Amino acid sequence: MTPLNHQEFRRQGHMIIDMLADYYRDIEKYPVRSQVEPGYLRQLIPEDAPDYPEPIETILQDVQRDIVPGLTHWQSPNYFAYFPSSGSIAGFLGEMLSTGFNVVGFNWMASPAATELESIVMDWLGRMLRLPESFLFSGNGGGVIHGTTCEAILCTLVAARDQMLDRVGRDNILRLVVYASDQTHCALQKAAQVAGIHPDNVRVLQTTKLAAFALSPHSLRSAIISDKEAGMIPLFLCATVGTTSSTAVDPVEALCDVAKDYGIWVHVDAAYAGSACICPEFRHFINGLEGATSFSLNAHKWFFTNLDCCCLWTKDPSALVKALSTNPEYLRNGATNSKRVVDYKDWQIALSRRFRAMKLWLVLRSYGVSNLRSFIRRHIEMAKHFEQLIATDKRFEVVVPRNFSTVCFRVSPSAIPKRFYQNSNGHAGHDQNLGYQNGNGSARYDQNVSYQNGTDGARCGQNHSYQSINGGARYDQNVSHQNGNGGAKRDQDLSYQNGNANHDQTLLHQNGGANDKKLQDNEIVNALNSKLLESLNGSGRVFMTHAIVGGVYIIRFAVGASLTEERHVNMAWEVIQQYADAILSTS
Repeated sequence: MTPLNHQEFRRQGHMIIDMLADYYRDIEKYPVRSQVEPGYLRQLIPEDAPDYPEPIETILQDVQRDIVPGLTHWQSPNYFAYFPSSGSIAGFLGEMLSTGFNVVGFNWMASPAATELESIVMDWLGRMLRLPESFLFSGNGGGVIHGTTCEAILCTLVAARDQMLDRVGRDNILRLVVYASDQTHCALQKAAQVAGIHPDNVRVLQTTKLAAFALSPHSLRSAIISDKEAGMIPLFLCATVGTTSSTAVDPVEALCDVAKDYGIWVHVDAAYAGSACICPEFRHFINGLEGATSFSLNAHKWFFTNLDCCCLWTKDPSALVKALSTNPEYLRNGATNSKRVVDYKDWQIALSRRFRAMKLWLVLRSYGVSNLRSFIRRHIEMAKHFEQLIATDKRFEVVVPRNFSTVCFRVSPSAIPKRFYQNSNGHAGHDQNLGYQNGNGSARYDQNVSYQNGTDGARCGQNHSYQSINGGARYDQNVSHQNGNGGAKRDQDLSYQNGNANHDQTLLHQNGGANDKKLQDNEIVNALNSKLLESLNGSGRVFMTHAIVGGVYIIRFAVGASLTEERHVNMAWEVIQQYADAILSTS
């Protein structure tokens, strides 16, 4: 047999397309979140690889029998978790073409079409977003397609770091400071660690419910001034349009004005919400972008381009190239030497790269700007509809303002019977079996206050040192909090280890029993909503995830799956009410 026989490729390819078409036809039959237990697959698959070939028919039978039950179905119309990974026919077929050609376009010569198409579609999308001309190739900026936002933030941070160290000297790396809010994605935390920024030099600035959890320009300026007075060097700000926890929007223009005064590189992360900005009515969310240095969005989230496709633009491509370029003898060629081409290997961490532009090109051409806007508007209208459904039931409340297609809600404290707030020893506890659980039901929190803000197990807190552990976060904190009644303080010594999400706390209260009771009541409300979410997800009928903002546990309802229709939103609401009825009446 030959590994790439065109006739066999045609035969097997048709079989897989047919299988996937049936999968999409029947996708509502599957539980949205996989119901398997850890380690299930090792019991089903042989210990060693086969010595001899097996027919594709047998392999596909095993896929259906063994693999599909272990999938969480991100394309299900009943998927409302995290953020969407909205696929499309064009996105899939573009990925198919890219995989079929299998080119490794690290520089222009390695595949000229791959490089040039990427530059063209990035300018196309940039114009759709009405990005400042300085972010486009036509304005001496430019765009590149990475795999994820994690890569985009790391590359821009490394570029900013080297640019600054060239000015102040390499031995000053421990003085560099990075700024973010407590709602910023943990990708920044990981990027800072990889880039060699000292953990103590990541300033995570507190947000408030009053400001809709947006980063305050005043807080940023105060932190910068404090750092400069201490002899530190402000380096990098990551502002967010559409935070992971609640889709909060940082005030880009005002933050850029502050950063400009101190020569700080501003990266705007619009991984989820950036796609909506192709609609004129949402473009204002990125007003002020001309003051930023770089901007990114994930087309694989809400732009119908199959994973992976993170679009990054920068005003200063030379900073990326200077920080990330390599030019060994075996890669030298006339085109590169001519300085007339882009070598995208110098805009990213890895050398090799995929032909991702192909699928984005197919999406843009197959649907056109008008239809892409309609798809996004339809999702936002469905989110508005879900909000209206919540308003019809006084037991529920929307916790934070909805900006896009994600609604953050919970069972309201006023709807919880008084018996939930009492137990035999007179204080809030977990005798109701209402432990906090994360999105996959595995992590439990035994604590009076939870300060986690992400949906993926990572939290950023103000002036906290932290270290990534297996994709989570560890926090060593000694924080003094000022409360709202007469200046009394609550001092905390908190050591947070991600691991299995166990949290040990020592809480020293100096403000009397009233505040303790408030904290205990809040824990009961949070725990009940956590139990509701786990019940919903355990049913297999829907899948949602959670976050904690301002100490409040919220259930996130993110509309954006390509197959979702209003009937699925209505069904999800019915399921939510059904399980809330059961918990409130029996727990």
